[in-house]
Amino acid sequence: MPPRKLVRHLVWLESFTAAVEAGSIEAAAEHLGVARSVVSEHIRALEMALAEGATLLERGPGRRLQLTARGERLFAGTQTPLHQLDMKRLRDLASAEPVVRLGLNPTLSLSLLGKVARDAAATGLKLVLSFGGPHELTRQVQTRQLDLALDFTPLPPHEGVESESLLRMSFVVLAGPDSALASTASSRRALHVKDLDGQPFVDWLRDDPYGGANSARFTAHGVRVAEVARVESFLLLYELLRAFKACAITPDLRPMHPFPPDIHAWPLKEDEPQAVEVVALWPSGSLSPGAATVLDGLRQRV
Repeated sequence: MPPRKLVRHLVWLESFTAAVEAGSIEAAAEHLGVARSVVSEHIRALEMALAEGATLLERGPGRRLQLTARGERLFAGTQTPLHQLDMKRLRDLASAEPVVRLGLNPTLSLSLLGKVARDAAATGLKLVLSFGGPHELTRQVQTRQLDLALDFTPLPPHEGVESESLLRMSFVVLAGPDSALASTASSRRALHVKDLDGQPFVDWLRDDPYGGANSARFTAHGVRVAEVARVESFLLLYELLRAFKACAITPDLRPMHPFPPDIHAWPLKEDEPQAVEVVALWPSGSLSPGAATVLDGLRQRV
């Protein structure tokens, strides 16, 4: 089978990367087995295609090549599988306008997106947003498809990913406005798992760690609930609590975002209190300036 040819922009990118790593056009040409003029042409073509002619490399001390600010963003972002590097992605990397690719857990989008967007707008950052669960977000950070991701613990194995806890939350019991629990426990300051025995209950999906934690709670205390629905996100939970006149056990989001005013909430009393954390994830050793700006804003706001 003949060797697969790279598409044109990846050939240019190969010359650019070789020049960065070798430190000179001459050394890059020798490494690639091509003429010096070919490497120069490829780098110039890349600059014209991605950066409107702005330079990506410049001569530094001792005439060794060094990256410009645009070149730094491009080089850092290209340490990823080739099939992910289409021209649109490369233009974003080399753009004079700083870009942050941000992945969010759907629930956290409800609580944090407004804060992140205001910070980005105030500092001139362009946001490229996507949503996903923990496995998808972690994989995209590992493969450098995302500059930053925000999710809940527990996390899947995340080699090659750095993380920081932004917020620790305890668990609460929520109930719909017309539920039996709202009527009988409205004056209570906190509830125990045993108080949910026999109640209509909205749980998390079976493969969700919070769903597993609820099953363990009920088993430990001999509690049987009447499961009426399962959900993946808070975006779906509230309407189900109202419609089924049901209750649920959830992380306490109130440090980030209030619960709807008609939804009742009580702290969950547990013998061994459990907690969940909001965490930021980014590729190891590669927190981009834009991602650092977003992260600094979250540290102050969360």
